[in-house]
Parts: sequence; C-alpha cells; structure tokens
Amino acid sequence: MIGMMNNFLRYIFVMLVLVLCNNAYSQTDRQSIRSGNRLYRQQNYAKAEVEYRKALGRNPNNVQAMYNLGCALMQQQKDSAAVIQFQNAGKAESGKARKAMIYHNIGVVCQKHQMYSEAIEAYKESLRNNPDDNETRYNLALCKKLSKNQKQNQNKDKDKKNNKNNDKQKQNKDKDKDKQDKNKDKQQQQPKDQMSKDNAEQLLNAAMQEEKATQQRLRQAMQQQRSKRLQKNW
Repeated sequence: MIGMMNNFLRYIFVMLVLVLCNNAYSQTDRQSIRSGNRLYRQQNYAKAEVEYRKALGRNPNNVQAMYNLGCALMQQQKDSAAVIQFQNAGKAESGKARKAMIYHNIGVVCQKHQMYSEAIEAYKESLRNNPDDNETRYNLALCKKLSKNQKQNQNKDKDKKNNKNNDKQKQNKDKDKDKQDKNKDKQQQQPKDQMSKDNAEQLLNAAMQEEKATQQRLRQAMQQQRSKRLQKNW
C-alpha cells in the first residue's frame, strides 16, 4: 500500500514538472515575441528578427511569431524570406481577421515586385476572410489594371521583336540577292576578260611576227647593199 502511494506521488510529481516546464517554455516564447515587438516599434528590425526567430525556435507553431518575423523581414527588404513566413502563418492561422492581414501582406510584397497575378490571388484570399477591407479591395483593383497594362506592353514588345526579326530576315535576303547578282555579273564578265586576254596574246603574236618580218627585210636590204658595194669595188 505504501509502495503504491509512493509510485502515485512520483507520478504526480513528474506531471507537475512537465506542466511547469511547458508553462516556462510558453512564457519564454511569448517573452521573445514581446521583446521583438518592442524592438520593431523602435524600428530596430534586425534585432526584432532575432527575437522572433528565438520565439519560433522555442515554439515552431507560433503563428504570431511567424507573422511578426515576416513583417520584420519585409522591413529589411528581405521579401522572399518574408513571403515564406507569411505563407507558413497563413496555413497555420485559423482566425479570419489575422488570416486576412497575412494575405494582404503577401499581396503587397508581390505587387512591389510587379508579380501582379500572385498579388491578385493574395488580395482575393484576404478579401475572402475580410470582405470589408477597402485598402485590400483598392490594391486588388489596381493590380488588375497594372496586370492588364503589363500584358499589353509584353505583347507590344513581342510584336516589335517579331518585326525586328522580319526586318533582319529581309536584310539577309537582300544581302543574298546582292551576292547572287554580283556573282552573276562576275560570271558574265569573265568571258569578256578572257576574250580580252586572247586578243592581247593575238596582238602580241602579230607584233612579234611583224617585228620578225621587219628584221628579215632589214637584213635582206643590208645584204643587197653590201653586195652592190662589193660589186662596185670590183
């Protein structure tokens, strides 16, 4: 009987220790968030980030720590990391008002980076949880307009690129045609050049023959003169 009582007391003691440890764990978690919030209000976002990360280290399921960490990252222009924290918070959060705030912030980050399709979806999710948020409604309308303009500009750029490619193809065709015409002209000129060369050779040969004939006549005339002189001397 005494043994059973001792075992029961030990069980109660262990349970109390676990409860106290859990309370201390939660208190430390909340303390880190409060410390982070104080630093955030002082615009010391880097140190606030450290405190929120401490809170998540102690309690990875703390939605408030996720959301606040996302806000601190956002203030430091760490937008990709901020969106990840907001998305985690959005999945874990069940309260509609807080869920609306989370998706509103996701929309703001996406809008900033001209990711209008993603921003539109985030704002829609925010309004599903809080239909009375006029700021989110305005941002949604603005993103729809900006998305339309973006697509129109992309189409214009695409058409411009296509026109540029067409112009380039036309230029290449013109170059090929010019090259073909030049080759054709060259081929047509080659026979003329060849005839000119043949004519030059013929003229040269004729001149050489004429020169030979002249030399021959000159030699004959000289021989005749010598013959006459010899005959006269005799």
